[in-house]
Amino acid sequence: MRLDKYLKVSRLIKRRTVANEACDAGRVFVNEKPARASYDVKVGDIIEIRLGQTPLRARVTSVEEVVRKENAGELYEIVK
Repeated sequence: MRLDKYLKVSRLIKRRTVANEACDAGRVFVNEKPARASYDVKVGDIIEIRLGQTPLRARVTSVEEVVRKENAGELYEIVK
């Protein structure tokens, strides 16, 4: 699954266009490397989003096309 779609489905970023713009601006990293919106997300990847004051780091635990809002948190776990 594309990175921008994963960020939207997992609700780490609310809209896919915002996720796409964040990737283009160099604010999203996968495994400590700047990632493009077209990056293919795999289980075990560490995604870091630098939009606010403190960066958010999450490990991908599952990749699913459709997820209910209540279950979106099960797609990742927060990493320190």
